Amino acid sequence: MKDPKEYNVRAIERAIHILDCFDDQNPTWGLTELAQEVGLHKATTHRIMTTLLNYNYLEKTSDGQKYKLGIRLASLGCSVVHRWDLRNIALPYMENLVQKFNEACDLSVFDGREIFYLEVMQSNHALTIAAKPGMRLPAHCTASGKVFLAHLPDNKLEAFFKLPLRKLTKNTITQPKILKENLQEIKEKGYAVDSEEMEIGIRAVSTPIFDQTGEIVAAMSIPGPTSRIPNEKIPEFASTLKETSKEISRNLGLRI
Repeated sequence: MKDPKEYNVRAIERAIHILDCFDDQNPTWGLTELAQEVGLHKATTHRIMTTLLNYNYLEKTSDGQKYKLGIRLASLGCSVVHRWDLRNIALPYMENLVQKFNEACDLSVFDGREIFYLEVMQSNHALTIAAKPGMRLPAHCTASGKVFLAHLPDNKLEAFFKLPLRKLTKNTITQPKILKENLQEIKEKGYAVDSEEMEIGIRAVSTPIFDQTGEIVAAMSIPGPTSRIPNEKIPEFASTLKETSKEISRNLGLRI
């Protein structure tokens, strides 16, 4: 049997490699630097990027000098997200949490070194978090991210720590040894807390959601200002979140 990759279309492969270069660290690219990054001739890169531009997979920046991801990709991404059973199952539970605590509730998945928000429900407060579906945040300094890291196999966790951890606030844990100890505690307790590690003034509590095989597939979090989620309220938030996540996991087929 032939290797399936033998059927790959080279032009499409090149287009995918170009699109994969755009991320949070590199949201925009100039033609020359992108051609160098993907190892293609500048003229070839220009033709591919022009095609992607014509179909709205890429857009020009306001100064017309660089490229960024286009609205068509956002549209396709939203279509995928809305199809996911996980999101549909979680929505009513998220609504209940927002009603109970009058705080925002978010649902995220793990993607490399970041968490990706599938859904965010806001509270009725005038002061709310800035998170929204499609947003990505670093895993090491968010409650949901630490939930995922706490359940990574040892080899994948070691690979994660091979790259330096960015310090976003004075509370961000960047030392691997200390963070590993924190992750072990998270796994034992069944929930994670981000106490102003991502942003000063914001605290979050998060719990894992598992599929029928027992693998973590998502995390659910309640974030909010530290004034509304003081340390003494964390056990209450954590207890309710843990029960909610268990119910969602049961709906996904996990036997608890």
